[in-house]
Amino acid sequence: MINDDFISRSPILLRPDSTRVVIRTFVPAEDPPGYLSTDRPRAQRIADRVLTLSDTDCRDELTNVTNNLADRYRDVERTLIRRFHNINGVFIDHCSVSNEQALLIGAYFSEEYAFEAAALFNPSIVPHPDQAGVPVGSLRFVLSLRAVGEGHVSSVTFRTGICGPDGAVAVDVPRTQAITPRIEYIPGGEPNDPGVRLFCDESLDLSEIVIFPVTSSQRHGIEDVRLVRFVDEDGSTTYFGTYTAFGGQNIRQELLRTTDFATFELIALRGEATANKGMALFPRRINGKYAMLGRQDHESIWLLTSDDLYHWQGGTKIVSPRWPWEFIQIGNGGSPIEISEGWLVITHGVGALRNYAIGACLLDKEDPTKVLARVPYPLLRPRPEERFGYVPNVTYTCGAMVHGRTLVLPYALADSFSTFATMPLDQLLSAME
Repeated sequence: MINDDFISRSPILLRPDSTRVVIRTFVPAEDPPGYLSTDRPRAQRIADRVLTLSDTDCRDELTNVTNNLADRYRDVERTLIRRFHNINGVFIDHCSVSNEQALLIGAYFSEEYAFEAAALFNPSIVPHPDQAGVPVGSLRFVLSLRAVGEGHVSSVTFRTGICGPDGAVAVDVPRTQAITPRIEYIPGGEPNDPGVRLFCDESLDLSEIVIFPVTSSQRHGIEDVRLVRFVDEDGSTTYFGTYTAFGGQNIRQELLRTTDFATFELIALRGEATANKGMALFPRRINGKYAMLGRQDHESIWLLTSDDLYHWQGGTKIVSPRWPWEFIQIGNGGSPIEISEGWLVITHGVGALRNYAIGACLLDKEDPTKVLARVPYPLLRPRPEERFGYVPNVTYTCGAMVHGRTLVLPYALADSFSTFATMPLDQLLSAME
């Protein structure tokens, strides 16, 4: 059995926090069958009731609303007026109102959402685009996390931190506030299935950004972002994140794109290979093509290539279940990491009792269909005290990074909370066969 003494587990635990909330759109349900209004739809009736208030009553009610929110948001009025303009002429008849009436109507079509009240898990990690002021030998990073809130809906949230010269990890304390992004629909995908651009420039820190479902394909969750720092052939750098969009019945793979972690684009991927979970993009082109790991057959890791990044077909099976801890399935644990020896791929295997464990393999740098070596035993699996949570017996990651010759591996336990492990690359490679 593998000697895992070279693996260091961090005492850091990132747990869900029900006090972290964001204001999002609230649209009341329509009238049920048999109770349909013959004159005004329900949303319009709500707005009409606000407009019947006297100036004094409107001002008093608005003061109650803004005072209630003031300790959690920097600019409540800007959020509420934006909400009013989003619904004016859409859910309600276009109307001319006073500023106070507009703010109060906006409040009636808003709600607070505790985006990480239930779970904070399945992390991925990339170097931060801003390394200014970082001590010599250290590296600032961005950590993405799957946050689960009311209704078991998954969103994306972020943390930042520093990895020291010795691989020690420190995570910055998140801000208590979170901002609601401005949303713009953009061309992408099918004519009736546009992409989305999110503007988060009002945030003062990455931990204030929450990317929650916007489109119908995502309405039940944006799950398991696998971040990667992608360097193109012209030297330009873009941060991509493949993720699973869950619409309630169907899933598909979509792609997050940003250069600055302030503006994000979310666009659907196309092709038969994108109808399953767990795609992970390579950090550069290979032989002029984009390359991706996938799991089309639900149990093996496949290599796919594409000319245009957004369309994915076919593929070659490269890694299949071999040992008991991965007999049910094996998948990637994030984007491949380029090291001098080849492409390091963190994996997850599923074994008896649906136990999820973390492993690794090494692919040839020039031809990633060639598997050079694999770890025969799990690197990480739940300890007895870590087994229990929302989904028992699960260790899982959506992406690691290498700092110097140290692997920095954030991972989740029991689909509930997250932590870190580090290990020297040389000892990890020596454990492979």
